[in-house]
Amino acid sequence: MIKTVAIQGIRGSFHHIVSLQYFEKPVRVIECMTFDGVVESLITNESDAVIMALENSIAGSILPNYALINKHDLHIVGEHYLDIQHNLMALPNQTIEDIKEVYSHPMALLQCKEFFRNYPHIKLVEDKDTAEVSERIHNHQLKQVGAIASVMAADIFELDILAHSIQTIKHNETRFAIVKRVNSEVPENEINKASLKFEADHKRGSLATILNVMSDCKLNLTKIQSMPIIETPWKYAFFVDVTFETYADFKKAKSIIDIMAINFRVLGEYKNAKL
Repeated sequence: MIKTVAIQGIRGSFHHIVSLQYFEKPVRVIECMTFDGVVESLITNESDAVIMALENSIAGSILPNYALINKHDLHIVGEHYLDIQHNLMALPNQTIEDIKEVYSHPMALLQCKEFFRNYPHIKLVEDKDTAEVSERIHNHQLKQVGAIASVMAADIFELDILAHSIQTIKHNETRFAIVKRVNSEVPENEINKASLKFEADHKRGSLATILNVMSDCKLNLTKIQSMPIIETPWKYAFFVDVTFETYADFKKAKSIIDIMAINFRVLGEYKNAKL
């Protein structure tokens, strides 16, 4: 049973919101400023599970997090999609014209850059976490400084929202993974999605052959992303998400890909949250 969950960020962050929405029973949250810290809490048994953002509908995949899961032999046991609404906030009794600097996570700044084209007087500064900036503004009563964060963060840290939903694309979702040390969360008959990692032989058609196996076994490829293998220049690892109707189809594909691919690994088997 999961009692303690580590998140990247603090209360009011989007990871915190996922912890409230995903788990049926209340869990104790461990706040970490980096994803490395999140993973470390799991490895050292400080947490029972961790929440990690994996991809955003605007900014794309967060490949370093896939790499962290793979490197430490961890397992995705679930996923959760969260509607991300970014809001510009600051201490009360200020207008946007009063704000000189806005601090936020690089991903949030990337998703909101079009909004700030209309306010060239505002300097955008990358920071560790959306909610942590809100907390800092509150604790130090920083005037002329803004944060981009959730409505929950504004409520917790008593900030006024100067502009709602400032992300460029209004429908903005982030996919989060629930990660544990072992993969024993979901009964086999309920598993209909998996995350895989493998390397293809450096020969013509080797990747296509593996993808054909997935197709022949009735797997639906929902995402494929390549990442350089640092130790071997010009070779790549592939991170793939697949969905399927029956676990038997996936099991068959696994056995074939394990023979054909290099360093094949299942990063997680879980329920498709989009169904």
